[in-house]
Amino acid sequence: MPLRHTFSPPDNQRLAHLCGPMDEHLRTIEAAFQVVLVRRGEQFRVDGPKTRAQQVIDLLEALYAQAGRPLPPETVQLAVAQALSEDARRRGRRSPTGTDATQRAEEPVDTEGPVLHTRRADLQGRTPNQVRYLQHIMGHDLSFGIGPAGTGKTFLAVACAVDALERSAVQRIILTRPAVEAGERLGFLPGDLSQKVDPYLRPLYDALYDLMGFDRVTKAFEKGLIEVAPLAFMRGRTLNHAFVILDEAQNTTPEQMKMFLTRIGFGTKAVVTGDVSQIDLPKGARSGLIEAQRILKDVKGIAITRFTSTDVVRHPLVARIVEAYDRAQNQADSSASHHPEPTAPDA
Repeated sequence: MPLRHTFSPPDNQRLAHLCGPMDEHLRTIEAAFQVVLVRRGEQFRVDGPKTRAQQVIDLLEALYAQAGRPLPPETVQLAVAQALSEDARRRGRRSPTGTDATQRAEEPVDTEGPVLHTRRADLQGRTPNQVRYLQHIMGHDLSFGIGPAGTGKTFLAVACAVDALERSAVQRIILTRPAVEAGERLGFLPGDLSQKVDPYLRPLYDALYDLMGFDRVTKAFEKGLIEVAPLAFMRGRTLNHAFVILDEAQNTTPEQMKMFLTRIGFGTKAVVTGDVSQIDLPKGARSGLIEAQRILKDVKGIAITRFTSTDVVRHPLVARIVEAYDRAQNQADSSASHHPEPTAPDA
């Protein structure tokens, strides 16, 4: 039986903002929750499993309260992602890789989490794993954030770095990543050394501009408060009183990862982020991030947060894409385990 909800007293402007242009927001919610959502004036009908239908009603009420002005698509998408994540947490549906040696399933999580003071006012985690990730960063000198695209691994790490710099908890921010092409051959890049490596580091610049503003970032670079460099430039350095982030760490070799981790000096906080499902190393090369997880899993003082598709805070379609690829990989792994390659006969 479908659930029905009527907004009373009706406010046509709020209803228009809630639905979006050409009912765009309703279609987003409908696709994410896999229900049928029909509107007639101020009356809404939701056809689907009762639990899902009630979640949609609750979400519509929450968005209606915010609809005094037009709702940007990203606001609706993030609200959907948060609602789905909270539902997964309530049902206890966790990925087998959702915990690590330093994080037990029964460990309580402060649902509010730390609030970061950046240009994005009162930035905080939107999902339980994001909150846990921020807590790990705040409470450990070395943290790992591992998971699929769109889970906020890099953005939240950069936000923590900006917050630490604003509070004078560190003297500078150092952002680095390996210069590995994502399945392409970019060829010869013109320009000086900075211009050659900029394409690899652009996501880090984008996060900084979003969190600090272009002018402040430019001044911080001029004063040496922020440094962005390829991982190869880290060799031989000792990084003291800094907030260091290694992004795209799945594309490090084991030797590069060890080199980076041994750069950490006094008063330094380091965060390593990566997605082990998107490794761009040459075929047969080992990932330093995968090996680091295995070697460091029992080392005291290191925290590992593993994200899943329920933590994706981009367009809801991204979460479904991640889940589809995960299913395909699991099927391939299962098929390979049941049909091992034949071994050559002894000579």
